[in-house]
Amino acid sequence: MKVLVTVKEVAEADDDFAIEGTDIAESDLEYDLNEWDDYAVEAAVQLAEAGVADEVVTVTIGPERAEETIRMALAKGADRAVRVWDDSLEGSFPDVASKVDLFEAVVAEEEPDLVLGGVQAADTGFGATGVALAERIGFEHAAVVNHLDVDADAGVAHVHRELEGGVEELTDVDLPAVLTVQTGLNEPRYASLRGIRQAQRKEIAATDLADLGVTAADVESALTITEMYEPESESDAEIIEGDAGESAGRLAEVLREKGVGA
Repeated sequence: MKVLVTVKEVAEADDDFAIEGTDIAESDLEYDLNEWDDYAVEAAVQLAEAGVADEVVTVTIGPERAEETIRMALAKGADRAVRVWDDSLEGSFPDVASKVDLFEAVVAEEEPDLVLGGVQAADTGFGATGVALAERIGFEHAAVVNHLDVDADAGVAHVHRELEGGVEELTDVDLPAVLTVQTGLNEPRYASLRGIRQAQRKEIAATDLADLGVTAADVESALTITEMYEPESESDAEIIEGDAGESAGRLAEVLREKGVGA
């Protein structure tokens, strides 16, 4: 059984950052593996360790810079990786449909029995890519999975799903399937030094649109960022400065003005 894991590199801004055009300055961003995808990678690696999966492949949409993040997934036990990028994607903001177009082409190439991914991404929080991919490729699917048991011989995945109001659903999903996982599904491992060394020798297949048989027009995003700015914040908060006596006196004065106390 082959497991394909969708992995996203997400950016987190420093506390103080500058805006350049319609994006945050590159120097003020730190990149890391999306938290939810980390749980998906761990689930896939555990299936391989249990002898259920024969191969674990990750797929990422991102520029060459993303290979550092991809190598962390490889260091944790994935066998190889596919990185999809094209110059025509530079500066664009891929929407769900355009990402699904690319993942659909990779699924057609890899022919996985199970696709795993995080339920959402830390940067956009759409939570729609996995479900949309399942619909597009005709796989069964389940979202917000917090427990997983795969019976490859029977061709079924036994899953627990976390629903609203603290309700949990136990359901069986026929393979092939797309499952999006929630944090808490497992405990993602740290990449060992040995795993990091091994990851340097594992394959990351750089794939462009032509390799996938699609064009820039096929994956053109319907979303366009027109402006980015920090909203002004209004606050009536007063910072009380001075020593303890001065601060206490001013605090008492403010409380009296607000009608609190005698």
